[in-house]
Amino acid sequence: GNSSQLTQLRGLIKKCAASDAPVLLRGESGTGKELVSRALHNQSARASMPFVAINCGAIPDQLLESELFGHRKGAFTGATCDRKGRFELAHTGTLFLDEIGDMPSQLQVKFLRVLEEKVVQPLGGTSELEVDVRIVAATHRNLEEMVSEGEFREDLLYRLNVLPVRIPPLSQRKEDIPDLLEHFSNLFAVNGGKVSFTRRSLLLLQAYSWPGNVRELSNLVQRFAVLYPGKTIEISK
Repeated sequence: GNSSQLTQLRGLIKKCAASDAPVLLRGESGTGKELVSRALHNQSARASMPFVAINCGAIPDQLLESELFGHRKGAFTGATCDRKGRFELAHTGTLFLDEIGDMPSQLQVKFLRVLEEKVVQPLGGTSELEVDVRIVAATHRNLEEMVSEGEFREDLLYRLNVLPVRIPPLSQRKEDIPDLLEHFSNLFAVNGGKVSFTRRSLLLLQAYSWPGNVRELSNLVQRFAVLYPGKTIEISK
């Protein structure tokens, strides 16, 4: 898109990419937080190093610590071999933690220590490993509210919120919708036949509120591409 919001966001990404300071991405679900995190990595000095992502809300609490810090053989039932955690896998690169607001409180303490001391201790291990990782975290939740309710550590919020980046919802940049439709039409074209949209359809799509943001628009275009490949789409109310 070429809206003023996206132009400002691109400029902010470029500035933040030049630093190793933690970035906290905020925005509604479906706005493209992981895409922004990858742009931060790709424009940084760490671009040739690993980019590792983990969704803190998609992994059970009891497994998240092992996923982040790794474990040694025999650390718990089922730990049949040593396993590197995401911090170790992301060494010298970028670690993207999506839905950081879903990280359990007991793990927040250990995570804060890693940020401050830059060392991790795998579960069942006796020695610490030094890690050099650039942290990019993301959330759609109000972390300040969570702090006041005792659900998120205030010191961790301050540690993560060094470079705050807010990603605008699609409803605030509707002038980008034609570009997004063209992009997804090309992306999901079946056998070279991409869908297109009448002017009336375009106006209706721009008038819609898009609660699911860019992800919802992407899903809509993919649906049309599968059901009506190569056709011109006329949408009615």
